[in-house]
Amino acid sequence: MLKALGDGTLFGEAFGEGPVRVIWLHGWARRGQDFTAAARELAERGIASLAIDLPGFGASLAPTRAGGARYYADLVVPAIPEDGSLVLVGHSLGGRVAVVLAAAQPERYREVILVGAPLLRGAPGKSPWRYRLVRALARRHLLSPARLEAARQRFGSPDYRAASGVMRDVLVTMVAESYEDELSRLAVPLHLLWGANDTEARVDVAQRAITMVGAPARLTVLEGVGHLVPTESPEALVRAVLEALA
Repeated sequence: MLKALGDGTLFGEAFGEGPVRVIWLHGWARRGQDFTAAARELAERGIASLAIDLPGFGASLAPTRAGGARYYADLVVPAIPEDGSLVLVGHSLGGRVAVVLAAAQPERYREVILVGAPLLRGAPGKSPWRYRLVRALARRHLLSPARLEAARQRFGSPDYRAASGVMRDVLVTMVAESYEDELSRLAVPLHLLWGANDTEARVDVAQRAITMVGAPARLTVLEGVGHLVPTESPEALVRAVLEALA
């Protein structure tokens, strides 16, 4: 059952009885429900966890302004229990937020498990020339905002096309971010858990990221698994959490 968290703008689902030992943070356009299978398995083993709907997704309210993972981390902090040493699991967008949280407050976390998280910005690519032309004409007020939006819908990514309002601005901010600084300051053991077939955050992102971490870090690659590890391979998440708590 969903419950209000923090100041009431965020919601999440608790699994199991007793003190929360695991925090789940989901990916873009997803929700905490992605972790249900893994969370239920852990609950049966006596391990309680909390799956948070990040701002603007699931039952949680959208943020009042645009911001990236560092802003989202500030919004999520009040929803995270202060007592105990937590395992923090972040998938995709949630991984961005998780690395910021752990770098800022390492004393709160026992281990961080990042799953298919786009932690590093790749080499920038050019937009299609037709879109660049439309954008240039719109900036000179030679095309209407409606024409510009039509071009964005045609040439933008599926996530961009599906987003609107402040959430579109959040997405643009997130995509431009990179987390070398947080990785270098991380003082919490790190487990990078990746699908070998992930095309949204390729394995080489994890391989590059692990070289930047001063804390103990390891990489596990799941053969035959894509980007949606929480739903494709929940048993891998269960194993990773049990290892972190051992």
